[in-house]
Amino acid sequence: MSDLITADLVDLDLSADTKEAAARALAERMAARGRVTDLEGFLADVAAREAQMPTGLDGGIGIPHCRSAHVTEPTLAFGRSAAGIDFGAPDGPADLIFLIAAPAGADDAHLTILSSLARQLTNAEFTAALRSAGDAATAAALIRGDRTPAEAAAQADQDAQTDQAAQDGQAAQDGQAAQDGQAAQEPEGTAASEAPASGSAPAPFRIVAVTSCPTGIAHTYMAAESLESAGREAGVELVVETQGSAGFTRLDPAVVAAADAVIFAHDVPVRDKDRFAGKPTVDVGVKAGINRPAELIAEARDKAARGEATAPAAPGGTPVERTGTAGEGYGTRLRKWLMSGVSYMVPFVAAGGLLIALGFAIGGYKINKAPSVMDHFVWTQSGSWAALLFQIGGVAFGFLVPVLAGYIAYGMADRPGLVPGFVGGSIALTINAGFLGGLAAGLLSGGVVLAIQRVRIPAALRGIMPVVVIPLISSAVVGFLMFVVIGKPIASAQKGMTDWLNELTGTNAVLLGALLGLMMCFDLGGPVNKVAYTFATAGIAVSDPGDSAMKIMAAVMAAGMVPPLSMALATTVRGRLFTRTERENGKAAWVLGASFISEGAIPFAAADPLRVIPASMVGGALTGALSMAFGATLRAPHGGIFVVPLIGNPFLYLIAVAAGVCATTALVVALKTLRGAAPGGEGGAQGASARPGQPVTAA
Repeated sequence: MSDLITADLVDLDLSADTKEAAARALAERMAARGRVTDLEGFLADVAAREAQMPTGLDGGIGIPHCRSAHVTEPTLAFGRSAAGIDFGAPDGPADLIFLIAAPAGADDAHLTILSSLARQLTNAEFTAALRSAGDAATAAALIRGDRTPAEAAAQADQDAQTDQAAQDGQAAQDGQAAQDGQAAQEPEGTAASEAPASGSAPAPFRIVAVTSCPTGIAHTYMAAESLESAGREAGVELVVETQGSAGFTRLDPAVVAAADAVIFAHDVPVRDKDRFAGKPTVDVGVKAGINRPAELIAEARDKAARGEATAPAAPGGTPVERTGTAGEGYGTRLRKWLMSGVSYMVPFVAAGGLLIALGFAIGGYKINKAPSVMDHFVWTQSGSWAALLFQIGGVAFGFLVPVLAGYIAYGMADRPGLVPGFVGGSIALTINAGFLGGLAAGLLSGGVVLAIQRVRIPAALRGIMPVVVIPLISSAVVGFLMFVVIGKPIASAQKGMTDWLNELTGTNAVLLGALLGLMMCFDLGGPVNKVAYTFATAGIAVSDPGDSAMKIMAAVMAAGMVPPLSMALATTVRGRLFTRTERENGKAAWVLGASFISEGAIPFAAADPLRVIPASMVGGALTGALSMAFGATLRAPHGGIFVVPLIGNPFLYLIAVAAGVCATTALVVALKTLRGAAPGGEGGAQGASARPGQPVTAA
């Protein structure tokens, strides 16, 4: 415990004026003691955590923190700023800054210590003592728990040299005496307050809560402490389950069963959420649990009074992923709902598509006419094995639309959305509405379930709502809409799009290839990238895809390989333009790019988006256009260079990829050369303090 923070990890005169500078100043103290092995890598991890959600808290507190492979042992550094630093807290800048560093495999004991600190930050006496601490050793001892706030205040009084400080010390002693006097009177007051309990007073309102945050170190436990304190003040029995990095102990089922309402204050999915089904629920982000616990308790009581069942997923999140936060518009939430469905569909696409492609590679293009392997399978014939691979892949492909629809609905409405989503997706296949039908079925299913969940129902029916009532009613409604109302128009639109793709030739095909290449390289695995990829895979997700659909798939995969391969090549030919961390990432980017994993270029784009992303888009557009012009085809939806034997016109296909890689590499090198060498790059300025992506000025 004593090793968590020492005096040399404390800066009581922190002069930084931005949160990045503050994190750097405190991280440098950690690095000086060998607690951090790679300063820039660690700061990148801190920045990535900060990007998920600001770490400023009400009361003038900032707690930047992360788990990082560059941390050798759990460490805490503390800084006190006279001017205040903006960490995104609603009430203004922070003057108390705690930088918490946990290694990737931190043990539970140290994480428990960190969680205890997080709870202490809600204690006004603790933060006041830190603000008045006269030296680093006192502040470190206070944070470790070696000194109480009263002892720290007394030490500050002894160190004071002026009359005003002496007067302040007397006031602190008077305040302590008043607290002692109040404590001495506490038993009498407690007895008086407990007297009515022996009578016929009604049972207190009971709430169970779950708190969690992405890192599971600080916000999780601070929200728990705030909720518990607010519950005591409101006269509510409130029990919290903290789902943090140190693991979690599930609430007693009897406590959950007896609860009148539930509060979820979380930024990651709640584990085992089904335990709370049927309870009035308040679902918010973890910072709401810290900043306004009394409001959440009041809202939970109001929902229980109205007899609401399990609340629909609030804008704060769903079990699939966070579907939005306060302030996000409907368009942003819609995009995330669609991406949740696509993310679950992609593994089926990859597995089924590769199996089908292998079947064609071994057995030829007539393998789709082979009889069922249930009726005819010869162990020694390659044709039988080809048919087996093809038919397994066909079964996997058959799940694409139902999975897409089911998990769009899941992203919108939690588990009750799965049943109508899968039913609607299967109907889309039955009526030949295809991919577009799956999208519509998923959105319909989620919307219907959300509407049903808002209906006020008797308490006796709440327990069966998620299991029986919601799946029954929602499946019937979605089935009716898909079969009778919107199914036929969507099927016609799907057929029209397929016919249009099959008719693409010449200049139109090249332009489409360039557009898809731009989309694949715009956000490197993000929503725009996934739209292009899903558009391509939808075209080949049939037993006999057209030639145009296979050309589109080839163009999309070729363009998606360009960004990581280009960054890998650029770090090889002009390493001095990149940081040491980027050069290490460049080695991994060779494999990621060759495997068609566009995300391999994200570290480079995050550090220098204005140069990397436009250059990648130029190369991706060139590759997509050339692939379409060369007539390259592809039945496999994934695999990169490892499925080159399955590509039509493979030599020209590789030329298209190489052209795009060379174009992007040349642009990136040229743009970065104009900027100058990166900090820590070969030949770069020694001791430069600029962060990755910032210009370096020669001395």
